Amino acid sequence: MTEAELKKQVDRGDLKRFYFLYGPEKYMLQRHAERIMSKAGAAVFADFNLQRFDGREASVEAISVAVTALPFMAERKCVAVSDFDVEARSAADMEKLNQLLAGLPETTVLLFYYPGLEFDPKRAAKWKKIIALAEKQGESVCFERRSESDLEKILCTAAAKRFCELSRQNAGKIIRSCGNDLQTLFNELEKLCAFTGEGEITPAAIEKLTTKNLESTVFLLAKAVVAGDPQKAYSILDLLFSQNEEPVAILAVLSSSYVDMYRAAASIRSGLAVTEAAKHFDYKGKEFRLRNAERDSRGVSLPVLRRSLDVLLKADLALKGARGDRRITLERYIAELLLLAKGGEPV
Repeated sequence: MTEAELKKQVDRGDLKRFYFLYGPEKYMLQRHAERIMSKAGAAVFADFNLQRFDGREASVEAISVAVTALPFMAERKCVAVSDFDVEARSAADMEKLNQLLAGLPETTVLLFYYPGLEFDPKRAAKWKKIIALAEKQGESVCFERRSESDLEKILCTAAAKRFCELSRQNAGKIIRSCGNDLQTLFNELEKLCAFTGEGEITPAAIEKLTTKNLESTVFLLAKAVVAGDPQKAYSILDLLFSQNEEPVAILAVLSSSYVDMYRAAASIRSGLAVTEAAKHFDYKGKEFRLRNAERDSRGVSLPVLRRSLDVLLKADLALKGARGDRRITLERYIAELLLLAKGGEPV
C-alpha cells in the first residue's frame, strides 16, 4: 500500500485490523501513525480505547491481552506498538505473535510503527516474514524519503501557510544546507518564518539562520578540496572540529562526496545523464547530490578522482588504526587530496 492510499483509507474510516508502518521518513510515518490512533481509538474514551506500548520492552503476552480486550463504549479500540524489534525476539515470541496476528478480533486495530528503529527488510528473514503477515492480515506501508522536487514543493506550501514567500530555488538551498529529513526541514522553516515575519525568505536569511548538518558542511569541505583551496578547506575543517565532530565521521562523509563525484563524472563521460547513478544506488530524495557533485568536480579528471579514492581508503585505515591525534592524521590526508587536485603527487 502507498502512503496516499493509506491516507484515503484512514479518511474513509475503513480501517484494517493490522498496520505495519516503517521506513526512513520518520516525520510522515509518525504523522500517519497518529492519524490511525486517532481514528481507531482516541475519538471515544481515549484513556480506555487507545493503548500504547514501547515495543522494545513490552511482552507479546501484554500486547495480546490488550488486543483481545473489548473496547469501552466504542466500536473499536487501537493498540499501538512502537519499535517492536523482531530480530531481538525469540522464536517462541514470534510464534505467539504469529498466532495473535492470525486471529485479530474485529474490535481492535493493531498498529506496529517504527519512529526510531531502522531496519532493512530485504536483508533479514524475520522482517520479511512480519511484513508478509501484515500484507496478509492488514496493510504495510514503507515511508521513503521524499525527492528533492517533492521537498521543495512541501517547503514552499508550508511557508505560504505561514504568510511567507519561498521560491523553489531557495527551498533547494534549505534542503542542501539541512538535509532531506522532513522534521529537520520544518524546524528550520519555522525559524526562518519567525525571523521573516511576512514576505520573502531570502538567501541571506537562509545562510545566516539555518543549522548546517554534518553532511552539508563536509560537502563544502569536499568542494574546497577539489578546487585546490587549502585556506577554505582547513577553515571548514576547523569549524567541524570546533563542533566536536569525530574525524572518522568527517572522513566517512567526505568519502561519500568523492564517490558521488566519481559516479557523476563517470556518467557524464559515458554520455549518460548525471543522475544515472540514482538508478543503481540509493539516492532516493538525494538526487541533488549527483548534480552538485558534477558541478563541483568539473575540470577534475577521472584518474584524479580514482587516485583520490585511494587516498581516502588509506586515510580510513590510518584513522581506524591511529593511536595518536586523529585530527593530525585527517589533516595530512586532506593535504594529499589538495595536492592531487592541484596536479601534484601525494606522499
